[in-house]
Amino acid sequence: MQRPFIDAHVHLNTNTQAKLQLAAQYDAYFVSINTDIPFFIDLQAQREMINTLNQNTQRSFFITSFDTQYWNTPRWLPHAMEQIKAGITAGAKGVKIWKNIGMDENLKDAQKNFVLLDDARFDPIFQYLSDAGILLINHQGEPRNCWLPLEEMTVTSDRNYFAAHPEYHMFKNKHYPSYETHMAARDRVLERYPKLNYVGLHLFSMEYDLDEVAKRLDRFPNTKTDLAERICHVQLQAMQDWEKVRQFFIDYQDRIIYGTDVIDDGSTSAETIAAKLEQLWKYHWEFFATDHIMEAPEFTGSFKGLNLPQPVLKKIFYSNAVATYKLDLPQANF
Repeated sequence: MQRPFIDAHVHLNTNTQAKLQLAAQYDAYFVSINTDIPFFIDLQAQREMINTLNQNTQRSFFITSFDTQYWNTPRWLPHAMEQIKAGITAGAKGVKIWKNIGMDENLKDAQKNFVLLDDARFDPIFQYLSDAGILLINHQGEPRNCWLPLEEMTVTSDRNYFAAHPEYHMFKNKHYPSYETHMAARDRVLERYPKLNYVGLHLFSMEYDLDEVAKRLDRFPNTKTDLAERICHVQLQAMQDWEKVRQFFIDYQDRIIYGTDVIDDGSTSAETIAAKLEQLWKYHWEFFATDHIMEAPEFTGSFKGLNLPQPVLKKIFYSNAVATYKLDLPQANF
């Protein structure tokens, strides 16, 4: 396992120490992404949690966000801007906009239409971030599987989740915007703000086809992407066309950031969270760094590890996060 490395997509919302002890053991760092999720602590508390975690060991950075309180009132934009500026002042390395934009029944315009990312009311935020050189990271929509019938989904994890939570299964909720509508709205924002520094989380939410991810990286040169919670989709494609997948990571080695999307919200013991992080770090490293024959729990069949060159691994697991999030860490020599 490469040391140091960065897990640049986690949600650290408790002050338990097991994850920090593990990070010290592996010389790992975290980027914790504040998100306006109903079952998370509020955004200010998420921000303050990172300060608490850093009191004894400086291994955690954070991304701030904003909520949609006061939506459809004149107070909304000033409130959101206050949250953004407070987060940046407190040391945030960027701003997140979440998938609730376009997927929340309570977030509609005056005509009761779903609000999408390219709604003009977000323009002052995007313009401010672009002008100030502040990074925007975006979880847009859901995996494409969310809009497919269960039997057509490509990985078991999605199939099991949406079978258990039909209320979130867009195939059964036709009144929600389509997958294509979400992706097009995101692309229009990037066209409108070409100087905006942007990370399309979860492989741009186009995890089903790395060719589609490549098209966005080519089309929008100020963008990067991360791997959080979508590596099984990469592995599935590696089983189908190993050479193409390996070449994608070589071609876009400067644009890809490693992350797990592990959530530490207090619902799971500290020891279990640490064990999950360690298992994922080792498993993902084996896939990217070796040519071992492997299997994934999310689908049937075996695939070969990508065995990426060491300079590429350094970028994906460390240097790209340092540069993109402007982390106060050295560009390590490996």
